[in-house]
Amino acid sequence: MPPKILIAGIGNIFFGDDAFGVEVARRLAVRPLPEGVRVVDFGIRGFDLTFALLEDDDAVVLVDAVPKGGVPGTLYLIEPEPADEDEPDPGEWLLDPHSLDPAKVLRAVKALGGRAKHILVVGCEPTPINDEADIEPGLSEPVQSVLDDAIAMIETLIDEIRADHQKTVERSGPTRSTAEEAIR
Repeated sequence: MPPKILIAGIGNIFFGDDAFGVEVARRLAVRPLPEGVRVVDFGIRGFDLTFALLEDDDAVVLVDAVPKGGVPGTLYLIEPEPADEDEPDPGEWLLDPHSLDPAKVLRAVKALGGRAKHILVVGCEPTPINDEADIEPGLSEPVQSVLDDAIAMIETLIDEIRADHQKTVERSGPTRSTAEEAIR
């Protein structure tokens, strides 16, 4: 059985390059993807992402704008550090219904008893938005120009996750259902 992989687009379409994850998810959703892979545009719906992360996916790829101070359009692959073993303070994981902070979502998942998953972040350095603008829709040229590269990166990650899953299955031997099918 192939692994269950969630590709989660995150961002606000009204804040310039913050829409990076949403646009990548939109483009991926119309492409043929392997069995077990689902793409969801979560936008700014932190509650929805939290509950999706409580499901039994084997791996999750969060796609989001990630301001790290680099050149706009720089792509990053980040593997978040596992959450501390201590229970998070409720103030650290309370979600804002009008924004989505991936770190808070991960803390909320842990607080709700979610299991550890293989979580990766495909991020893109955004172009800073005009602080005086209330709404600034549309991606900047540097971010727009790396969308295909981000999709290629995600497709490579899917292949790697599927290959690692297959190796794990082969090392652990046939499952009961696989053995039963072999007998038939």
